Amino acid sequence: MLDDQGVFGWLRGSPRRAKMRQKQLSYYLHCVVYPERQERIEIIVEEDYQIIHMDKPDDTAWRVIGGGVHDYNIAQAGDDQSKMLCFVLRSPNQELVGGLIGQTHWNWLYIELLFVKEDLRGRGHGHRLLMAAEQEARKRGAKRAYLDTLSFQAPGFYKKHGYEVFGELQDFPAGHQRYYLTKQL
Repeated sequence: MLDDQGVFGWLRGSPRRAKMRQKQLSYYLHCVVYPERQERIEIIVEEDYQIIHMDKPDDTAWRVIGGGVHDYNIAQAGDDQSKMLCFVLRSPNQELVGGLIGQTHWNWLYIELLFVKEDLRGRGHGHRLLMAAEQEARKRGAKRAYLDTLSFQAPGFYKKHGYEVFGELQDFPAGHQRYYLTKQL
């Protein structure tokens, strides 16, 4: 916590304050109060920087934000050796009727999406897709798998295949739950 003089007293005479004057940048104090923790955080913000809303991130936003997080993660945890994984289900006439999309990274399998057309469910296609993904993940060195699913989607399906719930969000969406599941491969 800062003393009675606050952040400006802290900055008075500091090398950072001297740099702020030298650059002639305009700053303001942003104060965030957390009553439940009886804590107050004071932050110096440069007014020249703007926060702008984007309805859809463009390529530059993805490159800077996503690339920045990716580079930081690699610096902290090593190369994730991320590789996409996709299996599709085709009908006898080659129509795409379902599939599984995921990826492997840091020796984990992440199942992002698994879908089978409604009229084809209950015939073992989801099972075969999941088994194919898990087998490929093992070949890539994955030791565990994780995914999330909504209460009206397929939590029972994944539990039957050995997945265990390790997290849950209530009312996501309203009246339903979002489950986070994992499994040792």
